[in-house]
Formats: sequence, C-alpha cells, structure tokens
Amino acid sequence: MSTRLNGIKADFERLFGSLPTKIVKGPGRVDLMGIHTDYNGGFVLPVAVNLDVIAAGGLRDDRKVVVYSQNFEQKSEFSLDDIVHDNVNKWSNYVRGVVLFIQEAGVKLQGANIVMHGNVPIGSGMSSSAAIEMATGFLFQSLVGFDMPGTDMALIGQKAENKFVGVNTGIMDQFISRLGKKDHVLFIDCRTLEYDQFPLDTSRVKIVVCDTMKRRGLVDSEYDLRRSQCEEAAKLFSQWVPNVTQLRDVSSTDFEKYKDRLPEVVRMRAEHVIYENERVLESRDVLKRGDFEGFGKLMNASHDSARDLYEVSCFELDAMAEVCRNAPGALWNRMAGAGFGGCSVSLVIDEFVEQFTSVVAVEYEKKTGLVPNLYICTAEDGASLIE
Repeated sequence: MSTRLNGIKADFERLFGSLPTKIVKGPGRVDLMGIHTDYNGGFVLPVAVNLDVIAAGGLRDDRKVVVYSQNFEQKSEFSLDDIVHDNVNKWSNYVRGVVLFIQEAGVKLQGANIVMHGNVPIGSGMSSSAAIEMATGFLFQSLVGFDMPGTDMALIGQKAENKFVGVNTGIMDQFISRLGKKDHVLFIDCRTLEYDQFPLDTSRVKIVVCDTMKRRGLVDSEYDLRRSQCEEAAKLFSQWVPNVTQLRDVSSTDFEKYKDRLPEVVRMRAEHVIYENERVLESRDVLKRGDFEGFGKLMNASHDSARDLYEVSCFELDAMAEVCRNAPGALWNRMAGAGFGGCSVSLVIDEFVEQFTSVVAVEYEKKTGLVPNLYICTAEDGASLIE
C-alpha cells in the first residue's frame, strides 16, 4: 500500500503542483453466495476484499474536475455544469456518472483534481467499476464534507452504471464496496435493501480468488436472456401462488408443487434461483456457528446449481472448480460474479494457502493451457479514508 500511496502522491504533485488533501479507497468485491439472485429480488452474500481503487484528491477554485488514471496513463477533464460521456477515456465515465447523480441528489459540489490507481483486475468479475464509483463518491464526500448514508451512495453508484455508463447491474457491487466491514460478509436483501453483517474470521480461512483468465464475452446477451426467463417463471407462478412478483416470492415447497407446469428451461432457471436464495439464508446460520466446512458445502452446491440449472459456467470455470476442490486446504469452490468466465472463489484453511495456490497454478495450466492469476484476499472495510 505504501508504494502505491507514494506513487499517487508523486503523480498528484507532478500534475497539480501540490499534495492531495484526502486519499480514500473503494474496494473490489467477491460474492460468496447468491449467483443471479439479485435481479430476482433475492438475497446475496458478498465480501469487500483487499484489492481496491485508491483515489487522491484536492479541491479546485472552479467548476472543473480533472481525473488522472495511473492504470491507463490518461487524463480526463469535465465541467460540473456539463457532464457528458467521454468516448475516448471510457474509464472516466464511472467517475462522471457518480458526480452527475450526486449533484442531481441536491448536493453542491466543487471542482477537484483527482489521481486514481486500482489493483482490482479488470474484467475478472471483482467489480472494478463499483470500486471506482465508491472511491469517487467517498472522495467527494471527504473533500466537500456533505453527509450521505452509505446506502444512498451505493444507489448513486448503481444509477451511474445503469443510466450513465449503460451497464444493467444490480445493487450488490456498489453496496458491498461502500458498506463492507472488516472480517465480515454482508447479507443483502436486494428488494428491501435491508442488510446485516456476519463474521468471517479471515485469520482462520483465506478467500482465494482464482482468475481463470477467460474473459466473459457472451455475458450481456446471456444475462438478458436469463433475466427474461426468470421473469417468465415468476409470471407463471403468480397464477398459482398469491403475491408473487419475482422468484424471490416462490418457496421451494411452491416450486416442487408446480414445477411440472413450467417449460423445461424456465423450470431450470427457477429451480436455481429459488434454491440459491435458500442457500444464502442458510449461510447466515452456518457462519454464525463458525462452521466453515458447512459454508464450503453450500458454496459447492451454489456452483453446481449455476452450472447445471442456470447454465452460466464454462470449461475454464469448471476446470478451476475441479482443481481447487482437490487442492490442499480447500473448503470447496464456486464461480464468482455472473459466470461465463472471470473468477472463481475458494475458502482455504489459512495454513494451507501456499500449498493450495501452488497446486492450483500447476494443475489449472495443465487442464487449460492458461496461467491463472491467484489473489489471496481478506475481508475488508468498504469505502473509507486512508489519509
């Protein structure tokens, strides 16, 4: 961290002639339970990790925002009074969207100089975009001094991604990046936005994120297709079960009673979502008991359901799951994010982490010809002030 901070300060002074007055972070995340449940009004269980976007800033005496990305070695400028898309420096649109919607919420902002650096792998499913959004929002809060609940800032980040950037995401990524807590997982009810924290002692187990190096080429069209299949299932169930508006409203008992009336593919999608919601709810009790093996079994079932019923896996994710589950110290493995590539996540007993990563790196390359990136993660606080 100190090397990154020194580099950010040096670039800030080089570009703007002074040191930054505030430095904040917005963490990446990995979802431990809850695959494709968020847009069905269901439940998710993500964790903020020790990979993040750092943003250093200082106020200006005008209405201009100047943002420099160390990762892209690019600078983007815009006026607070005329925020439009940057079609060249597209990474800056996450910043622009957050600033736009903070102002639309009635907050009076001032121009700022900003330098950013992220070590959240892009395109891996760890939500580098939410990390940028929450780092941006928290930096402006720190610089300007306005009050805003974390839930409201998370909603602004989601709105920026949906309405300004044009990516149709749920609320989970921004919520955990803003509201994460060290050594805890965050339980989110995606309909009501009620949330709670449950302990995950990462001195006993580590979260090992395994990047398959397979990028998710078909995720947008397939995501939309599955969303429509879930909506169709909910509409059908609403004929037989009172008060059903989303699959979140359908119990496993209801599902078993009426499943034979559903088209086969729609039945498969509904079965995954309904039982996945129950697995998330069960996870809370398992974590309260500190039962990591029980939690690992739920993670395993989550992956297998997403693979077989929701059909969002791929050769690389399944190869990674097989390798990880057989590696020393593993408490099972599941895909993270939307699937179709990206990362998987394992819980690994602390003393076996080095052996685990060595075995996984060798065996995954044997199976796929790809060299994975492996990240040993801990559960960290959400967006916060560094200095």
